[in-house]
Amino acid sequence: MGTIDLPTGVYEALNVPEDEREDVVRRELAVALYREGILSVGKARELSGLSRREFHRLLGEREVDRHYTAAELDEDFEYARR
Repeated sequence: MGTIDLPTGVYEALNVPEDEREDVVRRELAVALYREGILSVGKARELSGLSRREFHRLLGEREVDRHYTAAELDEDFEYARR
């Protein structure tokens, strides 16, 4: 697995408790990469560490438009049927 090294000063400047910093960075990166079309919703959700429901809620809170492929739409319909 690849890693991203943040400069110490940037990491320490994050305005969240130290034990939440990695989670916050992962969520923010996941939302940004999905918004820009760089990652699919599934991979962005995986990066975020959130459940499917939690990630979609986060996207909604951030007013991020969903860009579905036909496969992702089918997957969402299947998930909704469960």
